[in-house]
Amino acid sequence: MKAALFILAVTFSFASCNKSKANSQNHNTIKNSKPIYSYEAKLKSEITEMKSFMKKASKYNSDVAFFLDMRIESGKNRFFIYDLKHNKLLDKGLVGHGSGSETGILGKLKFSNLKDSYCSSLGKYAIGSSYSGTFGKAYKLYGLDQTNSNALDRNIVLHKYASVPFEEQPYPICNSLGCPMVNEKFFGVIEKMIDNSKKKIILVMYY
Repeated sequence: MKAALFILAVTFSFASCNKSKANSQNHNTIKNSKPIYSYEAKLKSEITEMKSFMKKASKYNSDVAFFLDMRIESGKNRFFIYDLKHNKLLDKGLVGHGSGSETGILGKLKFSNLKDSYCSSLGKYAIGSSYSGTFGKAYKLYGLDQTNSNALDRNIVLHKYASVPFEEQPYPICNSLGCPMVNEKFFGVIEKMIDNSKKKIILVMYY
């Protein structure tokens, strides 16, 4: 009888230990797991911030804005054209980032406002006048934040490039020297909006 009770006690103790260990492992898994990134939630947050900015900056176009999510891989659509007035997404496309922003780790980028860094710079930009450059028609970008205040001096512009594909890709697309660089067909969509706007359109790059 005593032997049976002893075996029962050991079995219960072993089961309790395993249960405790399993709970501990589950707790650590939950604790160590990173939250899944949601570009929709991030875009929504940026839109809210943009609308707040527009209330204090009436000289800019408050009907439409361009949102560039650099946390999304370059082979996926991450240039979003958004209708702020009617709260709807108008279009989206691919956009290349600066070669200097590469870190060697897929999906992880770095950013800089320094000249000759060839990095993309985060922040809000006012899209200025167009000019004819190396890649044809392009638009000057004026940095509105401390993180991109050197955009004009760095010759950071919005331009097209023939090697940027129109459709999404399973791999990263080509890089620029720091400029937001888009497909020629998609540039045509952007071009019409910019040229027909009476006020400067805001482009924001975030991560």
